[in-house]
Amino acid sequence: MSKERFQYDLGVIHGRFQVLHNDHIKYLMTGKELCKHLVVGITNPDPSLTRDSDANPHRSSSLANPLTYYERYLMIKAALLEQGLNLYEFSIVPLPINIPELIKYYVPLDAIFFLTIYDEWGQQKKKFFNDLGLKIHVLWEVPLDKKGLSSSDIRESMIKGEKWEQFVPSSTVKLMKEWDIAQRLKEISSK
Repeated sequence: MSKERFQYDLGVIHGRFQVLHNDHIKYLMTGKELCKHLVVGITNPDPSLTRDSDANPHRSSSLANPLTYYERYLMIKAALLEQGLNLYEFSIVPLPINIPELIKYYVPLDAIFFLTIYDEWGQQKKKFFNDLGLKIHVLWEVPLDKKGLSSSDIRESMIKGEKWEQFVPSSTVKLMKEWDIAQRLKEISSK
C-alpha cells in the first residue's frame, strides 16, 4: 500500500459558506488534497468580526449572512464527513478576514494559506495575507463570470421557493430544511 504524500502538512482555507454549495466542496477538497490537515476558516463568524469592504460591499449584509457561525460549523463538518474525510483530517475555526490583524489568534501562521481569486475582493484578501507575511497558494484565478455557483443565487432561489437542492451537498440540504433557512431568508429580506 502506497503512503499518501502531501505537498503541505498544514493548510488554511476560508470562506463565508452562506450556504455551502458544490463549488465550495470542490474548493475545500482541492485544498485538502494538497495538505495532511486542513483548517477551514469561517469568515464573518459574527457581526462584531464583520466589516464592510469596498471590494465587495454586499458581503457584510444580514441577507448575505443568514447562518450563524455554529450552523456553518455543523454544515461544513457534515459535508466534509460526507466527502469521506475523517475528523482528524480537518479543523473548523472562525477567521475574521475583514480584520487581518486578528487572524493570528485563530489559525497557525506557519501553514500554507489557500486562496481563489475571482475579483477585487480576492485580490484584497491576497494583499491581506501578503501584508501578514503568510505563505499563499492560489488554487485558481478566474474572472468572476467564470466563477460558477454563487451562494447569493442559492439564497435567492430559497427565498423565491425555487429549486436549489441540486447545487448543495445532501447533508447541506438536510440541515437547511431542518433549520428552515428559506423562511429565515424570507424574514430577513422582508425587513
